[in-house]
Amino acid sequence: MPESFRSEREDLERALQEFLRKNQAGILRAARETAASLSRGGKVLFFGNGGSAAEAQHLSAELVNRMTRDRPALAAMALSTDTSALTSIANDSAYDHIFSRQLEALGRSGDVAVALSTSGNSPSILRGLEAAKRGGMLTVALLGRDGGLAGKLAEIPLVVETPVTARIQEVHLFTGHLFCEAVEAILFPAPSPKD
Repeated sequence: MPESFRSEREDLERALQEFLRKNQAGILRAARETAASLSRGGKVLFFGNGGSAAEAQHLSAELVNRMTRDRPALAAMALSTDTSALTSIANDSAYDHIFSRQLEALGRSGDVAVALSTSGNSPSILRGLEAAKRGGMLTVALLGRDGGLAGKLAEIPLVVETPVTARIQEVHLFTGHLFCEAVEAILFPAPSPKD
């Protein structure tokens, strides 16, 4: 294995271990509260920019379709997928409002808003979290570095404390899978093996 690959792998392992050590309880809380919201007819609204937008779409699909087992669909969506809404909001108002306007329109009290941001300082993410809080939604944020301003806004901030964007996004995806698996397991527990 080239030395650079080994170094990248070791960086990822360190970032993931440290993140899980500090955030395991937060991940489980987010999963429990999300499962409770979904069981009451709520939905999960994911949002992020760039690579985080792609991860938002990925995680939304895991809930809508399936993560590890066949089960009824769960209400989730990514706010980066409606190009007409995104471009009209950015054009008529400001890019900063692309998520907040959608959360105002689509979110309801008791829903869950999940923000993904490597810096935690993107204005569109901050406005989105503010709109979700005003709307009575639970706010969860997968963040990086020191969490930025979003770390102070989110009710459940989950921060990957590394400056390397690639490591942050890798840990975010792993965490998103853990979150989706936990939500699925809470709502649809595996049948007990028969004796």
